[in-house]
Amino acid sequence: QLVESGGGSVQTGSSLTLSCAASGRTFSSASMAWFRQVPGKEREFVAAISWNGDVSWYDDSAKGRFTISRDNSKKMVYLQMNSLKPNDTAVYYCAANPRPLRVGTETNGWGQGTQVTVSA
Repeated sequence: QLVESGGGSVQTGSSLTLSCAASGRTFSSASMAWFRQVPGKEREFVAAISWNGDVSWYDDSAKGRFTISRDNSKKMVYLQMNSLKPNDTAVYYCAANPRPLRVGTETNGWGQGTQVTVSA
């Protein structure tokens, strides 16, 4: 089970940190990722992190502004988002072990999502 939190309504240029709390014994061995979706559009990849946190991947839209991290001892994944823009507005979802990594056609679970709204 995955539970996201930390979304909200902010202004352009602001920062937010999303959190994803995981349960289950396989968390520490699974890659984790953040995706986002706007109504009427396909879900899109934002960032992912390897099981041990050594490697991370970002969509071009997130590079330099977002940072994904994890704490396996707490079974938590985070997405630090800086310099937010209106087109970052979406529902953000946490995913466990997405396959393929940047698509998430299959996963070991999705969270319920947390809304991020960025106003101009």
